[in-house]
Amino acid sequence: MQSELIAELKYVVGENYVLSSDVDLAVYECDAETLDIARPDLVVLPASTEQVQACVQIANKYNVPFTPRGAGTGLSGGATTVAGGISLVLTRMSGIIEIDKENMVAHVQVGLPNLALSKACEKFGLYFAPDPSSQAASTIGGNLAENSGGPHTLKYGMTCHHVAGVKVVLPDGKITTFGGKAKDNLGLDLLGVFVGSEGTLGVVCEAYVKLSAKPNLVQTMFCYFPDLEQGGQAVSDIVSSGVIPSAMEMVDKLSLNAVEDAFHIGLSREAGAILIVELDGAESSIALQKEIVVACVSRHQGFGITWAKDEKERATIWKARKSAFGALGRIAPHGYVLDGVIPRSKLREAIKRIEAIGKEYNLLISNIYHAGDGNLHPCLLFHRDDLEETKRVIQAGREILDLCLELGGTLSGEHGIGIEKIAEMPDAFSPKDLEAMEWLHHCFNPKSLCNPGKILPSLKLCGESGVRPLLRHQLSC
Repeated sequence: MQSELIAELKYVVGENYVLSSDVDLAVYECDAETLDIARPDLVVLPASTEQVQACVQIANKYNVPFTPRGAGTGLSGGATTVAGGISLVLTRMSGIIEIDKENMVAHVQVGLPNLALSKACEKFGLYFAPDPSSQAASTIGGNLAENSGGPHTLKYGMTCHHVAGVKVVLPDGKITTFGGKAKDNLGLDLLGVFVGSEGTLGVVCEAYVKLSAKPNLVQTMFCYFPDLEQGGQAVSDIVSSGVIPSAMEMVDKLSLNAVEDAFHIGLSREAGAILIVELDGAESSIALQKEIVVACVSRHQGFGITWAKDEKERATIWKARKSAFGALGRIAPHGYVLDGVIPRSKLREAIKRIEAIGKEYNLLISNIYHAGDGNLHPCLLFHRDDLEETKRVIQAGREILDLCLELGGTLSGEHGIGIEKIAEMPDAFSPKDLEAMEWLHHCFNPKSLCNPGKILPSLKLCGESGVRPLLRHQLSC
């Protein structure tokens, strides 16, 4: 059957776009959440919506699971093939079908990188507002699947706020469209169901995304704090003052030193934290907002307050934030990045308690925050080959997510549930809530062939249900 399956897939996408060697398959055994690894049986790279449809129909014919995948930058294992089968990689589908500058909408294939879309729109004074840290690589399809955010989520919202429509290959191989170029509020919001469904309800192949006008003026501030707690309190004060920055990011001492070691930007190694605040809009309103921001920062011992003079300085400031996770590789080969959300008013308490959890489990934890909207990204640094340390990482991670729930927050701000947070779903949702999600999933994906084993806690641990055994589950038993 495997040879027949491969032959049919090659007929659809071409000889070179069905991969089955061990070396090729190893490249697709996980996404950027590297704690969980499960190798696919085949990798298939279609180039069009019609080819995706044919591949899905073939998978149904042979009853083979298939998992949509973009650039693999996801951080919850959403593209990891926990049931084996086909890794359906959409990166060849990277075309821009249309940029409608008058209606401020772009029609694109979902393998298009996020940043490539904004660059293509620059000549029209437009851009795509969602900007995850991986935006140079992450695809529009991946952004849709995870409902990604980024530093500018505070003012501009998540991916769901910037999507007008999607063309989808459903799990049974039918093609349908939800939404479109024009605003549509009629009927059930099935577009809203799909954005953030992590590829479990179908394979999004094309998208109509909303574009935003570039702001008239952007002002970016950089400053230091003696510790994270003072920075966290300054963040709360800024927002409670009525100022809504377009972005407000905080980076701790461990991360800033890793960035300085890697890039020699000139960061102060003595500081306990960095805060980046970005304002945009009309010049008259920004002048007043700057005064308020500086007052709030100074009130909590902020120092070294610097406003970027030009685009080059602004890019340097953002490099200190967007390169932080990569720079941590200088400290440990693996990092487990969490994604919990808390009420902004609880930021100071969360910082103290996460530090205590790190000490309890004898782990190095880097802290990088979308501080303005309470989205925490603690990164637990470890060596995956050290199983005892890895087990402590899993336990500490669960405690941090429990802390987020205890403080009135939730499990994920932008990375999704994937396989990473399935065990915590019953802590965040009632049995009736989970049952409703199961019903919705069953309506779209009754055979569970499309990205099985994600979001919903229906699978058993330790590979008992026939899925690929994951290290996370083995160490939890």
